[in-house]
Amino acid sequence: MADHAVVSREEWVPARKELLEKEKHLTRLRDELSRRRRELPWVKVETPYVFDGPKGKETLADLFAGRSQLIVHHFMFSPDWEEGCIGCSFHSDHVDGALVHLENRDVSFVRVSRAPLAKIQAFNTRMGWRAKWVSSFGTSFNHDYHVSFTKDEVANGEPSYNFGTGKAAIEELSGVSVFAKDEAGDVFHTYSSFARGDEGALGTYFYLDLTPKGRNETGPYHNLMDWARHHDRYGEDLVDVMGLYRTGKLSYEART
Repeated sequence: MADHAVVSREEWVPARKELLEKEKHLTRLRDELSRRRRELPWVKVETPYVFDGPKGKETLADLFAGRSQLIVHHFMFSPDWEEGCIGCSFHSDHVDGALVHLENRDVSFVRVSRAPLAKIQAFNTRMGWRAKWVSSFGTSFNHDYHVSFTKDEVANGEPSYNFGTGKAAIEELSGVSVFAKDEAGDVFHTYSSFARGDEGALGTYFYLDLTPKGRNETGPYHNLMDWARHHDRYGEDLVDVMGLYRTGKLSYEART
């Protein structure tokens, strides 16, 4: 930062206005992408998924809670883990303030994980989040929407992620899926996004991108795992590339 150019305000304003034109162009591109997203065809959901929720068994249609649109956050939480993934937790820290606004725009928001409900509830209580969270344990939901993979699939390099653009190196990955329900009660899958596709929901990243240092992800992974932690575990540095805490010194293999 000490070597950064410093100029007069008269010199700064034209440079800022030039960048503003590019920002406005990006905004228009984003609006166009959103329009095309809404025009995607839908797929009718035929599988009768049943989840374990805070009030008992619930179908996918039940998760709409009387609304016509549903956003599902595929939260990485394996049945074998004792706490949820750091990156998904970082995402979840940004959601609660939006809930009332989403619900008043005919949208329900639900987290879905493969961990048993008891583990989900314990971790959710610890984190203090308000959004609904259900367990898909024992169902094919996570596999069908390509965010969970078997140990054999991972070992054999078979599972593809993000519509085939990348391979899964772990049994759980994250994503966001959107569903619609018509007046007859039929449910349709309208959209899914994976990997960095949900960055628009991360207000922290928006603000960091405005600052001189930006995201400053200069550690071993060059991503969120360089610095983000569960909001009650900052200061604990031993995190591997998949966002799981480790004990002892991380080896290169563990980081890659």
